[in-house]
Amino acid sequence: MVSAEVLKLKRSRVWAVVVVLPLVVSALGVINTAASGTGLAEGWDTLWLRTTVFFGLFPLSLGVAVMASLVWRPEHRGGNWTALMSGPVSSARIVVAKTVVVAGLGIAMPAVQLVAVWVLGTAFFGLDGTLPPRYLAVAAVTAVAVIPLAALQSLLSMVMRSFAAPIGVALVGAGVAVVLLTAKVHAAIAVLPYALVTRASQLASGAFGDSGALTAGSVVGVLAATVVLGAAVVAVAVRVLDRRDVVTP
Repeated sequence: MVSAEVLKLKRSRVWAVVVVLPLVVSALGVINTAASGTGLAEGWDTLWLRTTVFFGLFPLSLGVAVMASLVWRPEHRGGNWTALMSGPVSSARIVVAKTVVVAGLGIAMPAVQLVAVWVLGTAFFGLDGTLPPRYLAVAAVTAVAVIPLAALQSLLSMVMRSFAAPIGVALVGAGVAVVLLTAKVHAAIAVLPYALVTRASQLASGAFGDSGALTAGSVVGVLAATVVLGAAVVAVAVRVLDRRDVVTP
């Protein structure tokens, strides 16, 4: 099932989203820094704040939403929904396959941006060495935290025929997440995937209520929420698909 889903994306624009969006956000961080004339007062820390932390506020969620809509788009065309629902594949396998593909694409975005930030930091600002190890860990945690978000956006794109509607939900969700985390309502990561991925991207940054240190407690909290939320959203998606009409998505 996963291989079949990947083949469907062979000529899709989804690959452009995976690569272009992180590169654009990273480049904007560099341009803003150059235009401000202030430079990077704290080296890698300042660059990370202006690129990766910003990427986790809105662009990452929107990118995952766009990719989920692209992954489900073929099923909402012509008679593809009927073929999907009347086939021998169970709802659970369909949901898991779609989620795995969207999550894989979503995980690739933080990886692309990590490389982009490192290249831009050394090439344009002459920063010495590599990114601090704590930021490599944050990137890994953020990539894992994408999974529940991918599951939720996959669910939304499954039940909504509109390409844009799930993306609109992601925009609102990301905005709500920023408000909650700014108000230091950190418990939001346990119920809102947008808040979870945003919180993960802020680790060790000192932004939006973060302590500025990468602690075992903060990492464990994000990972635990990832497991619980991911399993819950997938279970709901399977249940919803089981109850959908064979003809009408």
